[in-house]
Amino acid sequence: MAIIITGGDGYIGWPTGLRIASRTDERCILVDNFARREWVESIGSKSAAPVAAMDERLTAARNVHGLSNLSFVEGDLTDRGFVDQLLTVHEPRAIVHTAAQPSAPYSQLNGERANYTQHNNMQATRNLVWGLHEHDMADTHFVETTTTGVYGAPEFPIPEGGAVMEHEGHRDAVPFPAMAGSWYHLTKSHDAANLRLAHRQFGIPISDVRTAITYGTETEETRADERLRTRFDFDYYFGVVAHRFCAQAIAGYPLTVYGKGEQRKPFVSLEDAVEGLAQLVVSGQSAEHTVYNQVTRPISIVEMAETIADVGAEFGLDVDVTHVENPREEDEEHAMEIENDRYMDLIGEQRQTFESGMRDILETLTAHRDTIVAHEDRFLPDVLEE
Repeated sequence: MAIIITGGDGYIGWPTGLRIASRTDERCILVDNFARREWVESIGSKSAAPVAAMDERLTAARNVHGLSNLSFVEGDLTDRGFVDQLLTVHEPRAIVHTAAQPSAPYSQLNGERANYTQHNNMQATRNLVWGLHEHDMADTHFVETTTTGVYGAPEFPIPEGGAVMEHEGHRDAVPFPAMAGSWYHLTKSHDAANLRLAHRQFGIPISDVRTAITYGTETEETRADERLRTRFDFDYYFGVVAHRFCAQAIAGYPLTVYGKGEQRKPFVSLEDAVEGLAQLVVSGQSAEHTVYNQVTRPISIVEMAETIADVGAEFGLDVDVTHVENPREEDEEHAMEIENDRYMDLIGEQRQTFESGMRDILETLTAHRDTIVAHEDRFLPDVLEE
């Protein structure tokens, strides 16, 4: 028996593989086709911190952490034949599915990227759950990182999974409606629906982990050696807003807050995200069908910018926070509330605060300032480029 971690070369998948392998003697198989490296290169950017080749990463994992149970298989999960072989050879008791094209802006570039994103993401998930069913592995615990983006930004507290619908005096629990705002986010809405269907039809135990905006550069395991670092993207397409703001600070540009900036977004640190995924498979938890809001707390855009400015001062950075006209149609004072009791029970307590996460990021980016400056056209908002 084994544990498979898809997207094992990625930002979340790689450190998750390290964490799981360090907590179990079971075989842990990372799976990836290295597409993320190609996507980022195609839009003219790169990881701020160099990403080691997979063989170097595995060697470091063995030498530094003694992880002889961690291995790698290269392959494309949209290929049914590859998925069938992967499942029959390794017979996983659990799959942590983090593989996806994860960028909303990339999926919005043009019709080709939208089609690619939807085919890549949904086909991979369908191949995996149908493969488990067709190979009589319906007891395998399937854990997928979907996204809190499926919820949109409603004016009521977001439940951890389902909601209650009332009509003409009748009430019932229903899946939360898909309110996604991009072709990427809609893939995760479809995945969430397909996972629910796979549980109902095939009996596969499902953990739908709806991941918030994830920040940070390090986890407990990756800090030990540079070869173990995960990738860190800071560009407009693959770098989340907190990472782009940190890049602006390093390059000497003000942090541009759209409008009032009081709209809150859900956040989770890389350390807290990895811990939750590891707990789900290592502790043996495999609920029937459970949704987790992988969030530690919502943070407003202006609070985020001001925190980065304060932490930046520790690194000798003079960071200004400026407010510019908001080009987006959104509520600039949205006080998002999102339930996360189930997820917090899983991890016990928050392991990294937003402030300490920004400190890690600025430390990493300071060491690679030349890379940031050389690619500043990839992360600066239009208002600063004019």
